[in-house]
Amino acid sequence: MKWKRARRSSNVEDRRGRRVAAGGGLGLVGIGIVLVVGLLLGKSPMEMLGLVQQLNQGAPGADTRSDAPPDDESRAFIEAILGETEDVWSELFAERGARYPAPTLVLFSGQVQSACGRASSAMGPFYCPGDNQVYIDTSFFDQMERRLGGGGDFAEAYVIAHEVGHHVQTVTGTTDVVSQARRRGENVEGAQGLLVRQELQADCYAGVWGHRAQERHRWLEPGDIEEALNTASAIGDDRLQRQGRGTVVPDSFTHGTAEQRVRWFRRGFESGDPARCDTFAAARL
Repeated sequence: MKWKRARRSSNVEDRRGRRVAAGGGLGLVGIGIVLVVGLLLGKSPMEMLGLVQQLNQGAPGADTRSDAPPDDESRAFIEAILGETEDVWSELFAERGARYPAPTLVLFSGQVQSACGRASSAMGPFYCPGDNQVYIDTSFFDQMERRLGGGGDFAEAYVIAHEVGHHVQTVTGTTDVVSQARRRGENVEGAQGLLVRQELQADCYAGVWGHRAQERHRWLEPGDIEEALNTASAIGDDRLQRQGRGTVVPDSFTHGTAEQRVRWFRRGFESGDPARCDTFAAARL
């Protein structure tokens, strides 16, 4: 992937040179345990973040700065991919007479404090609608390759574009649909649930971005598409549940099956049209 053709974003905040003070709350190990238990129970990462936040109330952490890491290749790559998401979504919003408010992407290592609570690298990349920021510990990409069988530069770009897709959902009001259903006490999990529809739409939006970015730069190389598809498949609910607990429980799905994640990414990538990503109206996911 010839990612250096893209404009590098200035909306990257590097917190890898900081640490989050424990302040008497759950430490990194405790947070990791909560998240692992949540995954085994089929809970979504965002749901577990809220639990971690509640457990840490009364003992808030504060960011303390240490030596910041120098500019590096991983940061340059992330800035380029984020810059391309900004340019692509700005064009798409402009086509509809709207302005795209770009998110900030926060790089961290180990632990980070967000408006959605304190998080550890164990939960992987996430988007927080409370502060409109994407959070990534770059060590996740190494784990993605070693443990999940996904990896490669376009696979990493897909992960970033997926999280930016959640930002698009927030600014267009889709996230509110899911949040309101939660507040009404509705069950949003399950194979046909709102969480799965939300995640598959973000996969489709990542595909739309990939299509538009390829049109702009012709930057993909042989094997790049397969990298993204392998990664989408590796993080399907059915595959992760089978690996984690030996059985698949569709009623606890939050992200969709491996086949669904691949298919909805392909749908966006082949069409380049976000209107084709309406998973909430789809009879078949």
